[in-house]
Amino acid sequence: MSDDGHEQNGHENVPSRQRRRFEGISSRVYEHPADRSALVALRKLSGFDTVFKALSGLLPERSLRLLFLSDSVRVSDAQFAHLNDMLRDACYILDLEKVPPMYVTQDPQPNAMCIGLDEPIIVVTTGLVELLDEEEMRAVVGHEVGHALSGHAVYRTILLFLTNLALRVAWIPLGNLAIMAIVTALREWFRKSELSADRAGLLVGQDLQASMRGLMKLAGGNHLHEMNVDAFLAQAEEYEAGGDLRDSVLKILNTLPRTHPFTTVRAGELKKWAESRDYQRIMDGHYSRRSEDKDTSVSDSFRQSASSYASDVKNSKDPLMKLVSDIAGGAGDLGGRVRRGFGGFASGGGSGKDTSGSPKDAPPRDTDTHPDDENPDGNG
Repeated sequence: MSDDGHEQNGHENVPSRQRRRFEGISSRVYEHPADRSALVALRKLSGFDTVFKALSGLLPERSLRLLFLSDSVRVSDAQFAHLNDMLRDACYILDLEKVPPMYVTQDPQPNAMCIGLDEPIIVVTTGLVELLDEEEMRAVVGHEVGHALSGHAVYRTILLFLTNLALRVAWIPLGNLAIMAIVTALREWFRKSELSADRAGLLVGQDLQASMRGLMKLAGGNHLHEMNVDAFLAQAEEYEAGGDLRDSVLKILNTLPRTHPFTTVRAGELKKWAESRDYQRIMDGHYSRRSEDKDTSVSDSFRQSASSYASDVKNSKDPLMKLVSDIAGGAGDLGGRVRRGFGGFASGGGSGKDTSGSPKDAPPRDTDTHPDDENPDGNG
């Protein structure tokens, strides 16, 4: 338990917290299977290694540190001391030996990120500090320390750089396409990595309600008296299960430009993991150690990811995922299922019935799409 304030394992003045400490914990313990598989797929992307090596030379660590040192406030015992306590506490709980520097930067948009090439740097905005209470903020700090422990910072840094570069070379068709291919792959991985970091935040804060409140505030602002956790989670259920195949396609299109999953989706995923046997085993002290990472098989990780994806598809309530599951299972009358899924668009009109004899579905609903920009919802 992290319940003393003595110097231990390189951490001085550890804040007193009645929380379990996970000595030597491996990041594999909390990493979402889709995070690991997406990162492996990213590394296999044609041209990624070349771009990665080139950018590593173009983005020196010193430049990043000087940028924040000159124009942000460095967290310490003298500045934002309560954040400094949370940072040390998070590193103590996840047993991250070297505490990364943290900076607070002036920005009304609530956000946080972990970036850096050689060593991670954590940055939080004033908008986030002002929005969250202590326990909600603790989960966010744990989220960022989870990114650091998983080695996500370097890829996040490259994503930020390539996104800006893509805007500058947008007038060069082929050059922009090549960069955007890597940016799209990076975004897909980063969305998955956010689910992993949310889990790390829960391991640090060990307060599911605080994590839920933080996500609700990122979605609806500082109006907790107007919000309800159960109703918010019900939105996640409705989002996953609602609509037809057209809505499933729109979900994909809405998600592609984003670096973060939607907040209701994050809340639903985190609650599901908090109720799982895996989480309970970790809290009981049964987890993999970093010392065992070198013995981890890549093929085993792939199998675990594939099994996770298959389970997600099978149990998903999303219309498109149900269709994929039916195809995999050899379900009959898939043509009729597709036509009904698209609200009768594929039936070609006419009699008002599709070939399976089912009545034509109601006309489609109006659906607004709002593509996300590079200022994502919530912590990074």
